[in-house]
Formats: sequence, structure tokens, C-alpha cells
Amino acid sequence: MSTTICQVMGFLVSLLGVGGTIMATAMDTWSTQDLYDNPVTAVFQYQGLWRSCVRQSSGFTECRPYFTILGLPAMFQAVRALMIVGIVLGILGLLVCIFALKCIRIGSMEDTAKANMTLTSGIMFIVAGLCAITGVSVFANMLVTNFWLSTTNMFQGMQNVQNRYTFGSALFVGWVAGGLALVGGIMMCLACKGLIPEESRYKAVSYNASGRNISYRTGPYKAGPGYEADPKTRKGVGYEEAPRSEDGRRSYPSKYDYV
Repeated sequence: MSTTICQVMGFLVSLLGVGGTIMATAMDTWSTQDLYDNPVTAVFQYQGLWRSCVRQSSGFTECRPYFTILGLPAMFQAVRALMIVGIVLGILGLLVCIFALKCIRIGSMEDTAKANMTLTSGIMFIVAGLCAITGVSVFANMLVTNFWLSTTNMFQGMQNVQNRYTFGSALFVGWVAGGLALVGGIMMCLACKGLIPEESRYKAVSYNASGRNISYRTGPYKAGPGYEADPKTRKGVGYEEAPRSEDGRRSYPSKYDYV
């Protein structure tokens, strides 16, 4: 019962993690404009992985997608790739996990096959969670680096107006989603151990008796079918031995003796 609960809970937690990863990837608030030095502004800018948006004080919002791929920074494209890989692995892990649930019977699937599928889905969830956490952390590192560079340039008077960007809500959603996927994958791996049948764990262990303790019992030999004993020892009802001649040879009756 505990194995089934652990498996179902791991599936639900992983489902939340994969859903959160998809949501974080699609959100446009990965980086938001820092309003520390300018709390009152007519334009508020925020950016995501796929487009940048501008929201005016009147409430009008305009978003523009990134029309270039090669023009984007290499780290930015790496974050995109990590999030996409995490989503793909998470979805595949969910599909495998559905068929691996112990409470669902599909044909004559054995518990050993379900245990292998549970372990596979757990590994997929762990890798998906690590991809999401890594992608969000790399993007956060980029924001921190650009933030301090912009701050240094502002204080040195190199630029009078400098837009600085800070963490957006999508980063926190990605961190939480990656952590949930990671925890769900660990729970699935723990549930795999309880799904393995007991007899299969000791299947490869065999015990043979020592030759000293083996006792043999002798007995009369029994002839199998088709074996005929010596005619000298075969005597029974209706059996008559042929008479012998003077030279010791047996004389058998000919066909003319019966006429």
C-alpha cells in the first residue's frame, strides 16, 4: 500500500513540476525593469524567452517577438534549449509513468515491467527538473551580471539613462517547478524498489547439496521395454526347451513334423 501511495504522489508532484516548467517557459516576465531609482514611469518593460513587452501607464501593452536567432546571446539560446529539453523529458516521463502505475492494469503486464517503467520515468523527471533549475539559474546569473554592470556605469557617469532589469516572476516559477519535478522523480525511484517481486530478488541464488552428503541406494536392475533376457533364464508356461542331439546341438522340429 505504501508503494502505491509513494508512486501516485510522485506522479502528482512530477505533474505539477512539468506543468510549472511549461508555464515558466511560456511566461514573458523572466526579467522586469527595475524601478528602484524611478518608481514613477510611463513605460514599464519586461522580457521573456520569446518576446519583449512594453506596458504603458494607460494600460496598453505591446509585445514584440524576437525575430532573430543568431543575433541572440549564446547563453540566452542555451536557456531556451534547457527549458525545451526539460519539457520534452517531463512529458515523456508522464506518459511512461501513467502505464507504470500499480493501480492501473494493462493486459498481463508483470510487476517487474512496471518497476522498470517506474524507474525510467523517475530518471526522466530528475533530469527534467535539473534542466529547468539549470536554465533558470543561468538566466538569473545573466541578469545579476548585467545589473551590476549597468549600476557601475551609472555611478561612473558613463550613461545618464540606463534600464536595469531584475528577477521576474517566471524565474521563481521555474525554480519551484524544477524542484517539484526533482522531488517527484526521487519518489518514483523509491517506489520502484517496492514494485520488484520478492522471488525475483533471490532468483539468481541457488544452493546445491555437497557431494559428501549425497547417498545412493542400490537396487535390482529393471529391464526396459524391448529388452529380452537370455533364453536360458526365460522359462514359463508354454515354454519347452528343444531336445539336444548326440553331438550336443539342439534339434528343432521342421515344418514336416507338424503334418
